[in-house]
Amino acid sequence: MRPTSSEPALPGTDDREIETLAEFDEVVAGGSLAGHRVQAVDLTDRTDRLLAVETAGALFLGCPMTPEAATRVRARGALVFPPVPGLPFDPYRGHLYTPEELFAGLTDGGYAATPDARAYEWFQRTKADGDVFASMLRAIHDDSVSDALDELLAGARVVGVMGGHATARGTEEYADAARLGRTLARAGLTVATGGGPGAMEAANLGAYAAPFDDAMLHEALRLLAKAPKFTPSVTDWAAAAFEVRERHPHGGASVGIPTWFYGHEPPNAFAQHVAKYFANATREDGLLARSNAGVVFLPGAAGTVQEIFDNATPNYYESRGEATPMVLVGRTHWTEDLPAWPLLRALARERSMEHRIALVDTPAEAADALIALGSSTGQV
Repeated sequence: MRPTSSEPALPGTDDREIETLAEFDEVVAGGSLAGHRVQAVDLTDRTDRLLAVETAGALFLGCPMTPEAATRVRARGALVFPPVPGLPFDPYRGHLYTPEELFAGLTDGGYAATPDARAYEWFQRTKADGDVFASMLRAIHDDSVSDALDELLAGARVVGVMGGHATARGTEEYADAARLGRTLARAGLTVATGGGPGAMEAANLGAYAAPFDDAMLHEALRLLAKAPKFTPSVTDWAAAAFEVRERHPHGGASVGIPTWFYGHEPPNAFAQHVAKYFANATREDGLLARSNAGVVFLPGAAGTVQEIFDNATPNYYESRGEATPMVLVGRTHWTEDLPAWPLLRALARERSMEHRIALVDTPAEAADALIALGSSTGQV
């Protein structure tokens, strides 16, 4: 039931999100914005239309508009949350980030001048001061990112690729992770990673390389090896990635889900869609929950171990439905160095997830194992 002109629109009641100026114009042509949510759309050139259209129950989130328009739509029953000045990010954003957006200014001012670095600096400055306003802005931002991520991935078969940030470009481990990402993308799966450097970047790189011939990935690996890690220079590390993208534009799409909580680790430039969060817990759970086609765990340290059992818990209890495939890569790593596999296998015993887990030696085997595990459930 649509609310009357005197009632605010409630979540879940025949509302509609408007996230572009084209969508706004289309809806306004129908004569009413009642019940709609207009999110981060610049309306400064749409004053006449705002004054002429019905706005009762509408919600404007971070939409620039003239003072006259803001006053009038409020008087007609709309809620207006104005843009917040002075922030290095938009808390009401309607779309995910792109690498170009996060790294804007890299060439002229270095990494410190980019929106990504400035957002991390803001986070560092505000996270411990107890300011409820800053906390609210972070929460709104992260919820907006989650909403955009759900819209992007609706209906997609998503496979998560987890692994350590320390895997250096120029190593065989990095190349193997890239080939894994390419194989998964060519199989029609949407690759999603933690969005950072190391094995995460390699998997996103592989998905980016999927539409090209195999020689492209070989050249990309050679170019990237010039800056093996993001230390000592994030600027040089990121610039090498953009050089690959400039030589080979229009690569395959994938998703990166990084966090400013670990802001000293920059996002990688090969994930076409970047869902960057302030809250790491929201980011971790969201990445795993959306990996509906399963997860591949490459060798890693504490963070990857945590992700294994964060993913195992809902599989154990089937709290997200039927258990999804889990493939651990590196037999020695996961049975001797960090013996997560024996514990995972013990947890899975006599439960439905028992037939959804596998341990393989190499990334080359991981894609086949994931597809085999998923085929029995129809998930892949």
